[in-house]
Amino acid sequence: MTRQKFFPLDELAQKIAHLKDQGKRIVLANGCFDLIHVGHIRYLREAKARGDILVVALNSDRSIRQLKGSGRPLLEEGERVEIIAALEFVDFVTIFDDLTVEKVLRRLQPHVHAKGSDYSPETVPEKETAKAIKADIAITGGPKVRSTSDIIKEIKRKFSPGQE
Repeated sequence: MTRQKFFPLDELAQKIAHLKDQGKRIVLANGCFDLIHVGHIRYLREAKARGDILVVALNSDRSIRQLKGSGRPLLEEGERVEIIAALEFVDFVTIFDDLTVEKVLRRLQPHVHAKGSDYSPETVPEKETAKAIKADIAITGGPKVRSTSDIIKEIKRKFSPGQE
């Protein structure tokens, strides 16, 4: 069952500390993952290739509403956890309630902080935190091909009245 990959942050921190003691390289990726598309898969698959253990921190429903506005998320956090945990290259999933993943970075202290290709090393919001904990920043996933917001706009356009 994929649910066993999900842990609250404090419990996950203990598991990650144990894995680090075993010499495992930890990678942290994060995002809303509100409607999974190929860009998400490429981002996470390449992030996993940067280490031994991939932790995905999902924005909570509340933080998505703050970041994306009303109408989001499309899928509630429990569903998003189950979807992300079902990916074979994802080892652990947690949820965070803030607008950035800085607290998760500080708590887990991964070796690598992976961000998608909509960022550059200079624009990563948590770059100073990553530097302070000596985590490498990796931009993964190749060229930006899709965004959930663009997909939502396309769906609205295709299925608006008169477009049948």
